[in-house]
Amino acid sequence: MKRRISTAVAAAVVLAVTGCASDNDEPGGGGTTGPAVSYPVTVGNLTLDKRPEKIVSLSPAATEMLFAIGAGAQVTAVDDNSNYPPDAPKSELSGFQPNAEAIAAKAPDLVVLSNDTNKVVDQLTTLKIPVYLAASAVTLDDSYKQINDLGALTGHSTEAADTVRRMKDDIAKLVEGVPRRETKLTYYYELDPTLYSVTSKTFIGALFAMAGLENVADPSDADGKKGGYPQLSAEVLVKADPDLIFLADTKCCQQSLETVKARTGWADITAVRNGHVIQLDDDIASRWGPRVVDLVKAITDAVAKAPA
Repeated sequence: MKRRISTAVAAAVVLAVTGCASDNDEPGGGGTTGPAVSYPVTVGNLTLDKRPEKIVSLSPAATEMLFAIGAGAQVTAVDDNSNYPPDAPKSELSGFQPNAEAIAAKAPDLVVLSNDTNKVVDQLTTLKIPVYLAASAVTLDDSYKQINDLGALTGHSTEAADTVRRMKDDIAKLVEGVPRRETKLTYYYELDPTLYSVTSKTFIGALFAMAGLENVADPSDADGKKGGYPQLSAEVLVKADPDLIFLADTKCCQQSLETVKARTGWADITAVRNGHVIQLDDDIASRWGPRVVDLVKAITDAVAKAPA
């Protein structure tokens, strides 16, 4: 359960690019098309004396960012959960339980992580291996900053800025096109079949709020003690009677309209009765890279199709 929620927090976003985001559908792996970049380059406390050519990414979201900005050719190894783009050089390395010795064996000149489990940052720093920590995004601005930071570090600042601009433009257009309603539609977002969800204070929840939706999970973590990821009860869900249900557990747990309808008491929920159960791609719903546009599109499409 911890691993599942961790992935979701890592965005859960959790949050790939179809339709209006087609520019990012095929992440590039080639060299920079912008002006020559001079080194050393400093981002935060990290300084690189030269362009990294052996990058190890232990974050699926960061892997997507690196390829989207054209730094894919510089990535020599990614963690075992980095499955997009399909040609990313997947390895046996773990982003959840990073092992400094195993990472060092790849002889990287830059390591990108999303967490500091096992104090791996200190271990790698001791080994003189540069580390960029791309923690789970809390806001879209966090995602944009990480993309720009990686652009600066890898010599792809221009491409990074273009990627961020496209993301902002695409999301703005999607949100602008959402039909406005006198009464907000309510929704339930499912992380797994044990009914863990997200509140509006999370990265994912904020995306739904942008589309004018009301989250039925918010009262379950009103004091914030559950970190924005409360576990709801079936009784609470049935009583809340959401207009829309979004499933972010279709890959991991094979959930669908049919499986939800089969749950005791769920067949009478408005979303289920009207067939407004949206099956999301787990990966897109849990990452905060460029494909977050796809999650926003799935949300806005669902709102547009819901009855007035």
